[in-house]
Amino acid sequence: MKKICMFGLGFVGLPLALSFAMRGCQVTGVDIDEQLIDDLNKGITHHLEFYEGKSIQEILQEQMAQGRFRAINDGPAAMRDSDHIIVTIGIPVDGHKHDISPLLEVCRTVGAGLKKGDLVLIRSTVIPGTTRDLVLPLLEKQSGLRAGQDFYLAYSSERIAEGRAFHEFEHMPAALAGIDEPSTEKALELMSIVTRATITQASSMEVVETSKVIENISRDVDIAMVNEFARFCKAMGIDIFEVVRVANTHQRVQLLNPGPGVGGYCLPNALFYLLPKAEELGVDLNLLTTARQVNEAMPRFVADLVLRNLQVPPSQSRIAVLGLAMKDYSNDDRMSPALAVIECLQKSGCTVKAFDPAVPSRYDFKVNSLKEALAGAHGLVLLSLQNGIELMNLDLFRELMTPDLPFIVDTKNFYDPALIKEKGFRLERL
Repeated sequence: MKKICMFGLGFVGLPLALSFAMRGCQVTGVDIDEQLIDDLNKGITHHLEFYEGKSIQEILQEQMAQGRFRAINDGPAAMRDSDHIIVTIGIPVDGHKHDISPLLEVCRTVGAGLKKGDLVLIRSTVIPGTTRDLVLPLLEKQSGLRAGQDFYLAYSSERIAEGRAFHEFEHMPAALAGIDEPSTEKALELMSIVTRATITQASSMEVVETSKVIENISRDVDIAMVNEFARFCKAMGIDIFEVVRVANTHQRVQLLNPGPGVGGYCLPNALFYLLPKAEELGVDLNLLTTARQVNEAMPRFVADLVLRNLQVPPSQSRIAVLGLAMKDYSNDDRMSPALAVIECLQKSGCTVKAFDPAVPSRYDFKVNSLKEALAGAHGLVLLSLQNGIELMNLDLFRELMTPDLPFIVDTKNFYDPALIKEKGFRLERL
């Protein structure tokens, strides 16, 4: 039975902690959010994760009942009872500038509590070089111990998609590297408890750190390409979704579908983890920077589709927004394109009422029911699919929205145009 201390109990840390607990490990989760700690110790979480027919709420309650998981906000206390420390603290980005201080602050705490023989495994997405150049000397300074001599240090990227965390921790191939071979082997032994898929042992931590950032950026670039195609197709008067479907009949082409933007914590931030190192090395990343700009412009494009369908001045309009999550069937609204679309609409003078029963965040424009969102709306914009939203209740839409041919802006290619016309709506797609 390994004793694990998990720093960070968010969308990565909590399901990873429970993945170890389900396999017999003793796991102590640490987070500075006191409300989160209180909720978890009551068996409450808003995450939308499932594993083998069980919800994450059920898994959390079972593991707590069996004494294999607990949550506290006292890092030093958690480390006293653990010899395997995993760090999943994110690096926030604001105004295209990263802030590594949360990760370093946690590493100070880890360093102060390090004991001989402990393993520290960093699983945060970081600027390439961070583990060796910043984390390692900080741990050594705080602990008075030497990495590779007194304690083990390794880095492994996480590759999960929200909503599939338990499955992908188990079945997604992983990559790791330590500062030396014993550290790599120690980390491999720990990760193999959960991960059944191939775990690639890279030649250096920098290789794994860089591969993680590039994996995320490659998705951002792929989405940017099809989002730019969407704008071209709109100008041509043809359907981008049909264009993608036809193009994908080519056996060596696999285009993604366009959308209202790119959200979440991973993809939008990835470029700004790579840029600092690129600038330090004197390397231009023009293509990657342009792709990010394309995706950042999509919420404005979607808002303009809404505005051009209005038959009243924006200041007199009411717009229903369905879906606030950063992607379909998620409760994560971090950096969600929906929030950016709403901001554009509000700046244009529109009154916005948004509904998403899965997203727990509170906003002045968020309402508690579909009926509240639809009441008196001149138009509706669908930004993410979500359980709990009656998207096919078009009779209700027609009853509650304004009678003068209301419109639907469908960014998800969800609605059948013929049905929408039959029900008395105008339809606008990307």
